[in-house]
Amino acid sequence: METILTAIELTGTVNEYHQLKLDDTLPISGPKRVRVIVMYSPDDEWNEKEWLQAATMSPAFNGLKDLKEEIYTLIDGKPYHDEA
Repeated sequence: METILTAIELTGTVNEYHQLKLDDTLPISGPKRVRVIVMYSPDDEWNEKEWLQAATMSPAFNGLKDLKEEIYTLIDGKPYHDEA
């Protein structure tokens, strides 16, 4: 019998007790056994390019591709110039 698995992607933090704390709730109800694959960077922090790459690949942002979400134009608002 073939088992079909569904994958989801979430972020989280591993604490000092080696326990995984997710940043959001799981979209499945339990109790239920799951498989977990942990991907991490050997550095303490991901750089901005890695975060942007992960965000563009994540299905969590697919709704932003909908043209109905394009409610602002270039003439809306005022330019912001960071002086730092």
